[in-house]
Amino acid sequence: MKIGFIGCGNMGSAMIGGILKKGIFQKEEIIVSNLTEEGSKRSREKLGVATTLDNCEVVRRSKLVVLAVKPQFYEEVLKEIKNELTAEHMIVGIAPGKTLAWLQEKCGLPLKVVRFMPNTPAMVGEGMTGVCVNERVTQEEMNKIREITDSFGRTEFVPERLMDAVGAVSGCSPAYIFMVIEAMADAAVELGMARKQAYSFAAQAVLGSAKMVLETGMHPGELKDMVTSPAGTTIEGVRTLEKAGFRSAMFEALVAAAEKGRKL
Repeated sequence: MKIGFIGCGNMGSAMIGGILKKGIFQKEEIIVSNLTEEGSKRSREKLGVATTLDNCEVVRRSKLVVLAVKPQFYEEVLKEIKNELTAEHMIVGIAPGKTLAWLQEKCGLPLKVVRFMPNTPAMVGEGMTGVCVNERVTQEEMNKIREITDSFGRTEFVPERLMDAVGAVSGCSPAYIFMVIEAMADAAVELGMARKQAYSFAAQAVLGSAKMVLETGMHPGELKDMVTSPAGTTIEGVRTLEKAGFRSAMFEALVAAAEKGRKL
């Protein structure tokens, strides 16, 4: 089974990069379509894969088709490729709000439909991808899907009702974490540290903290308590964050993002 990508922006490129790095597919087994010749040239030079300006050619030359375009273009693209689809195709949507049932309806025939909800850390092989599938996808195919998504990070299969939560907690949240890192670095600069060094300290602290959660299996609150000595500097910072509504703000941001995703 060859794999095709309709669209090859940051997310599509990140996914393809992981797939090639882990050898899930070879360059000659991947085809991508771009909107412009400039985009095609960039994909060829960066990834070494086959490119085209024709979305229908992607469908004709691959059985696994990833729709890596923005949500507002999904209906237009599916209308364009509809007559090229067969029951042997597997369609993968990566857009929030585009349900399995919606994708199935727009494809116009019964076929295998999958949703990925990846995030931008896939660009450095540390993505988190939520996956749900329709009833036509076999266990063997689910194993192949996991192999693909694991190539650029971690994977969790979830019921479709949780995909909006996935979009919020892993899809949108890198933006909020980047804001946290930026704020931490700004504070370090205020305290006299050089900007470049401040980003290094802040980013590594976030990376290491996340790794502790994943690898120790300990509750985040327990890990927090390990850092907060009685009457120390950390607990003073925790008090200040709580006073400013830090946790509530993050809570509300993710819930708002999920609600927006349902409406797309």
